[in-house]
Amino acid sequence: MRRAFALLEVIIAGVVLAIGLGTIVSLASRALMEQQRGERGVVAAALLDQLLAEILVEGPVEWPKQHDTSGRFDAPFDLYDYEVTIEEAEPGYPCAVLAVVHDDAGRGYRCATRISIRQGEEPNPERMPSEPFDRQGYWDSKDENATATK
Repeated sequence: MRRAFALLEVIIAGVVLAIGLGTIVSLASRALMEQQRGERGVVAAALLDQLLAEILVEGPVEWPKQHDTSGRFDAPFDLYDYEVTIEEAEPGYPCAVLAVVHDDAGRGYRCATRISIRQGEEPNPERMPSEPFDRQGYWDSKDENATATK
């Protein structure tokens, strides 16, 4: 009788162990898939940022003249496709820009923004504030206020 209970306990322990190990393996594979999905999302976000930065620097009118509005990125990101849509705007208003990046799993990542048309011939006009700002004096006053409150 004791041997039967011992055998039954061993069988039950084996089943519980198998269920536990199966759960752990399932969770580990799910975690790995989610990590890979997150990595693809980070790469797609960086590629979106690159596209939008190029459009910002070159301007929404000039960029489509020099680049394809859809295609595949160069290696090592050749598993990612992109599409860019730039809607023309009325004078004085920014253009609506939509950039979409698709990963190798077919998941799409999109970012929409507005980018103003570049004015004038100079690619990088000098930008100055309307009145000078004393940064050092600003931070010195912050330090004095922090010291006074202690």
